[in-house]
Amino acid sequence: MTWTIARMLRWMQEDFAGRGVDNPRLDAELLLAHALEVERIRLYLDLERPLTATELDAIRALVKRRRAREPVAYILGYRDFWGRRFRVTPAVLIPRPDTETLVEQALGRLEGDAVDVLDLCTGSGCVAVSIACERPKARVVATDISEEALAVARENAFALGAEVRFALGDLFGDEWGPFDLVTANPPYVRQDELGTLQPEVVEHEPTLALVAGPTGLEFYERLAPMAFERLRRGGHLLVEVGAGQAPAVAERLSLAGFTDVAAHRDLGGHARVVAGRRPKKS
Repeated sequence: MTWTIARMLRWMQEDFAGRGVDNPRLDAELLLAHALEVERIRLYLDLERPLTATELDAIRALVKRRRAREPVAYILGYRDFWGRRFRVTPAVLIPRPDTETLVEQALGRLEGDAVDVLDLCTGSGCVAVSIACERPKARVVATDISEEALAVARENAFALGAEVRFALGDLFGDEWGPFDLVTANPPYVRQDELGTLQPEVVEHEPTLALVAGPTGLEFYERLAPMAFERLRRGGHLLVEVGAGQAPAVAERLSLAGFTDVAAHRDLGGHARVVAGRRPKKS
């Protein structure tokens, strides 16, 4: 019996689906293309091509990793975000399409070129690097509490030609600021929610970047008043939030003094980003 590309695709899809993997066909295509070192479209141009023994060994190794629910992005070593390819490792959260809402809203609020931007909890650097690439004259600082995450972010900035200053730390350094814009995609999962998430998340992505604490709102409670003081008058704070958190986060921004507080929806229709502005006369 000969293993062709078409037969392997069908088998991988059925195997993944039977194990409860989301998007089994897409995962099969991505992993098979990766094993064969070709673009996905090439699979469909060569559906009847027999696979070699060496190729079969490579494919089986990838299937074994996916069966263990290792995320495809970690297996491939990258995830595309905002039109660019970012390296990812288990030291960083995998960039999600939902987070592109944060970049979109940030870019829409940057007035002028020479602006000061701070991205907290930068992880892979996908938000900071995307902003720096789109606004090359902006002065962008990105921080993370994980040195391993910062190493990945630095690699991405270098690979994509982005000018970003990276710093290890929690929230704001004493010497930083003022800023025109602060962004953050922080930990916002409640401690008791962690066990309800998919195995790909619970078993493979960094818990430090996921779990905020008992309420899931701990980071926002610390961030809002500190950001207010570090922003220039008229400056903006933009934070990604979890499902159902937008009203509570908006309230915390308002209590800290922010005005024009609003939630913005992602492509799935979920309130994903909460934004606030420091009044120009504050």
